Amino acid sequence: MKEMKGIIVPILTPMNEDESLNLPELRNQIERLIAAGVHGIFPFGTNGEGYILSEQEKEQVLEVCVDQVKGRVPVYAGSGCISTRDTIRQSRRAKELGADVLSIITPSFAAASQDELYAHYRAVAESVDLPILLYNIPARTGNALAPATVARLADIDNIVGAKDSSGNFDNILQYIECTRGKGFTVLSGNDSLILWTLLAGGQGGIAGCANVFPKNMVAIYENFVKGDMTAAREAQDAIRPFRNTFRFGNPNTIVKTATAMLGYPVGKCRAPFNGLSEAGVEAVRQALELLDSKGVC
Repeated sequence: MKEMKGIIVPILTPMNEDESLNLPELRNQIERLIAAGVHGIFPFGTNGEGYILSEQEKEQVLEVCVDQVKGRVPVYAGSGCISTRDTIRQSRRAKELGADVLSIITPSFAAASQDELYAHYRAVAESVDLPILLYNIPARTGNALAPATVARLADIDNIVGAKDSSGNFDNILQYIECTRGKGFTVLSGNDSLILWTLLAGGQGGIAGCANVFPKNMVAIYENFVKGDMTAAREAQDAIRPFRNTFRFGNPNTIVKTATAMLGYPVGKCRAPFNGLSEAGVEAVRQALELLDSKGVC
């Protein structure tokens, strides 16, 4: 497998007006993102609306991604479900369809103990021979992966990394500290923390904003690797005006709205998660205009 690092895009799922999949535009978005230099394509994550796609639709999306990417970058498949049984089934199917890495979100809705989370991930890892990236986003799932649990899971051969979307930088630091020396990858799931994660010893980020500003997001990582901290910091700071618009609604909706404003027919998010006030639309428009005037793309 290609090294797990850099800027991985949780690629949005283009849809038509009737909310059906727009697979030709998905192919177009893949080419756009790879041309910008991204280091991985991650279909049906949070920004890809994996929470609202059917299993058949996920298969269609993954098939298109694997076919269009053609091995140029790793393809990460979000195969986490609420139950261990369903997660194993979807993970096995993702492997059959050609995924390179499994991104497995914590089970949701029902409260899970750390021992239950450990048992869940261990069972999946033992059932599917693919690298596994843990996905911690407690605000959405209600369950948080504690650093001590991540440290235990990092001892399992094919559990190779974690994406932290808690928004708590100390949690990222603890993931890095407790897995140091284990060949374990820690990625930021919060776009504002990518550079700081790299500086702390992480390997990059899974960046929703890369759907809108792929070259800029890649520049954070590439400039960091080159040792140009000024340029890396400028690229990191550049997305602040856009991220400030997230207060107007669901970030997934705002990312998709912004991508559509750039002229790409990606459609809206699926109802009911597709509302954005007039003030929100105008704020997104103004942020895009401001960043375009500064050459951010």
